[in-house]
Amino acid sequence: MPASEHIDQAATKADKAILETEKRLTALAERTEKAVQEALEALRAQTRVYADTAGESIDEAQRYLTDKVQERPLAATFTALGVGVLIGLLLGGRR
Repeated sequence: MPASEHIDQAATKADKAILETEKRLTALAERTEKAVQEALEALRAQTRVYADTAGESIDEAQRYLTDKVQERPLAATFTALGVGVLIGLLLGGRR
């Protein structure tokens, strides 16, 4: 068998191998993309749950603080003043 036929056969085998590899890589890329999209959707759903829960907690804390301030306005005012002075001392002490 002449060398040119061996070269042609090798080239044909290489072309087939390249096509098969391309098909496998394409399939792998599609599966990977699908898995990533599913994971993102699950993450989005979980994030929505956490955001809703955090929003409810913030609303509840706001109602609680509003009620406490309305029940004892002087105590709330002095507490806020004390916290402000404490923060001022902490920030001013760094200089």
